[in-house]
Amino acid sequence: MNRYLELWQLTKTFPAPGGAAVVVEGFELALSQGEFVCLVGHSGCGKSTVLSMVAGLVEPTSGGICVAGREISGPGPDRGVVFQAPCLLPWLTALENVLLGVEQVHPRASRARQREIAEHHLARVGLMEASERKPGELSAGMRQRVGIARAFALSPKVLLLDEPFGMLDSLTRFELQEVLVDVWSTERTTAFMVTHDVDEALFLSDRVAMMTSDPAARVGGILEVPFARPRNRREVMVHSDYYDLREQLMAFLESQARPDSTSGNEASLALDGALEGELAVAD
Repeated sequence: MNRYLELWQLTKTFPAPGGAAVVVEGFELALSQGEFVCLVGHSGCGKSTVLSMVAGLVEPTSGGICVAGREISGPGPDRGVVFQAPCLLPWLTALENVLLGVEQVHPRASRARQREIAEHHLARVGLMEASERKPGELSAGMRQRVGIARAFALSPKVLLLDEPFGMLDSLTRFELQEVLVDVWSTERTTAFMVTHDVDEALFLSDRVAMMTSDPAARVGGILEVPFARPRNRREVMVHSDYYDLREQLMAFLESQARPDSTSGNEASLALDGALEGELAVAD
């Protein structure tokens, strides 16, 4: 492994009554260049905190993060971020929102070249026809397409995704997973994505890092995902290893569940329903 993105001994504490609260402790993970890794875990376990530290938006209490051999401190254009809500500027069009990032990373390019780059990435996510619309005129899924286009337009060394499809309906979520797979397959940007959806993790990633529950959460195991690329949803879901991998992920998550959380049977039924919906879409 060439350890293109490396997180070592990451710890994050926050002030709390009676002393500091340890959210993440001793978190270690390394990604190879061009690898897609998903981080799964229960809600509130600290997944987004880890991603925010990699993005430079939250400072680690201790430990370090390296991107392409350089230790980071603070945010930078070498890391493109796609949030659950795309955070678009409402007074700018879709194209202008993407151009903001392009101007930052290509300040010496001509205006025509900057526009060409932005239009190329909007076209890749299927949004050129809506390029002159403002965010208020776009659906939630279309706004997230702009967010994905903007992140890739930065030509980042690492793409960070914080549950980017978590607020979307099932059909839109499946569509945007396909968009992400298609664009990433061409760009091959090193990608680190937070999700609580095990089916999403298996469809998108090369490996799945499983996070223990807080307090003092860390990586509790790594699952290798063997499906060939480029990926087809239907082929992935009928693969002989799919259900075994899914059961391994479910078993880990159930082992980390708190006593008052959703029972294993209820969680399994919910996931089964989501799976049936994905198969219907794949057909």
